[in-house]
Amino acid sequence: MTDSGLLVGLPPILDAGIGTLILGSFPSPASLAAQHYYAHRQNQFWRVMAEVLGEPLPEFDYAGKQRCLLRHGVGVWDVYRACRREGALDAAIEAAERNDFALLGEKAPRLRRICFNGQTSGRCARWFAGQGYETHILPSTSPAYTLAFARKVAAWRAAWGQPPL
Repeated sequence: MTDSGLLVGLPPILDAGIGTLILGSFPSPASLAAQHYYAHRQNQFWRVMAEVLGEPLPEFDYAGKQRCLLRHGVGVWDVYRACRREGALDAAIEAAERNDFALLGEKAPRLRRICFNGQTSGRCARWFAGQGYETHILPSTSPAYTLAFARKVAAWRAAWGQPPL
């Protein structure tokens, strides 16, 4: 956090080989403290991605999780670079500053698909679609979104073009 109370997010997980970018809204307090995406133990992101990619992601340390995602051509970032927020809810985000996505084409030339982890980040879907990306607004993996785990997995698998199990 800066002196002005502005929280600053995390650097992206991406490289030139990603074809899919998952965009959240802004890291939770637990993620900011740990300095890694989806660090809150109740967030289902790593479990959902384990089902989608067929990898034991929850068992990996953070560096291993990042390597695994990149090996599968998946990047992670957030819509907001910085904001003010009390607590972890997206509804509490104020004074949000968007990340600069203009360089994505240069930094990730194979990027074709943007998956939004929840409705808040999904508000940017129209802009990304206008840039020529395939977009999918997916159920949030946050514990605050109470959709059954199996239904979340089914929606995420569908975005990857996989049939539900």
